Formats: sequence, C-alpha cells, structure tokens
Amino acid sequence: MSGDPHKLGRGETAPSERGPAPKRIVVAYGFWIFLLTDFIMFAGFFAAYAVLAQATAGGPAARDIVELPLVGAETALLLASSFACGMAGIATAAKNRFWFQIAMAATALLGAGFLGLEAYEFLHLIHEGNGPQRSAFLSAFFALVGCHGLHVTLGLIWLTTMMAQVQAKGFRDEIVRRIACFSLFWHALDIIWVALFTTVYLLGVAR
Repeated sequence: MSGDPHKLGRGETAPSERGPAPKRIVVAYGFWIFLLTDFIMFAGFFAAYAVLAQATAGGPAARDIVELPLVGAETALLLASSFACGMAGIATAAKNRFWFQIAMAATALLGAGFLGLEAYEFLHLIHEGNGPQRSAFLSAFFALVGCHGLHVTLGLIWLTTMMAQVQAKGFRDEIVRRIACFSLFWHALDIIWVALFTTVYLLGVAR
C-alpha cells in the first residue's frame, strides 16, 4: 500500500494542515461535556436520595406524600413540551420564523405549567408540615426534585431569549447553534425527569 499512512481515509490533506474544526462541531462538543457534567451532578443527588429514602425520622415516607395523578400531569406537560421543542427544531431547519415562535411559545407554556404544578406540590407539602427540614428523606426529596425544577426555570429563561433573538435577528448561524444547544438541554431535562419519576414517585409508592 502506498501513500502517507496519516492521510489514509482522510483525503489528500493531513489533519494537522486542515485548520481548526468547524465552530458547530466545537460548540456541540463543548455542550455535550456540559451536559455530561450535569448528569454527573444529578447522579450525586440521586445517590443521596437513595441513601436517605428510608431516613424518615418518624415522619412521612414517599408513599405517604406522593400524589400520582398530580405527578402524572406534571410528566405529561413536560413530555408534551419536549414534543413542541422538537417542532421548534423542525421550524428552525425550515427557517420558518412563524412556526418557530408558535412551537417555542407552546414549549414555554407547557414548561410553565409543569413548574406551576411542581410549585403547588412543594407548597402543599410545606403547608402540611412536611417541608425539607422535617427529615433527611424530605431534604433529599426537595433537593432532587427542586434541582430539576431549577433547571426547567433556567431553560424557560433561555427559551424566551432564543425567541427574542430569532425575532430580532432571524436564523443566523450562531443563533441556530444556540437553538440546537437549547434543544439538547430541554430533552436532557426530560430524560432526567423520567428517571426521577421512576425512582422517586413510582418506586416510592411501591415500597
């Protein structure tokens, strides 16, 4: 076999001579690293919850505080928001500003609905005397679920920023990259919520 082995399967130009990778690849790589660190952080919260799930200090356990219809509604809203976010991605690919704004507004409304129900759940628990100070279990519960809720809140702020930027500047390359990162972030929140719903709520009721 002839030729420079460093160029095999890579065209005539050596990798070291092709310059830096395209910005979209660099941004995507960096953002995936950020998401992985976020997953690791949530893994820590999940581990703490698993360790403290039985540390109720004579207070209520998960099966005593979980209202599955309420949590089911939260789950439906968040999953529907993820679908709307996917529609916004399709509108972005089509450079259709009108449907992008509609899809993002639907994502925002569904996400806000999720947060509203979660806030009601927290306030109801605190009103019943089951706040985070009641036991180690409830501290872990509020920390884990609240951390996810905080991420959804930040996602909504990011979402409205994207809507404003598209409205003002259109689908510039840098804005499309930010929309792609936001979409990854929002779908990642769905994955974490499914794990949270299974671990905290479903298994909590089953114990």
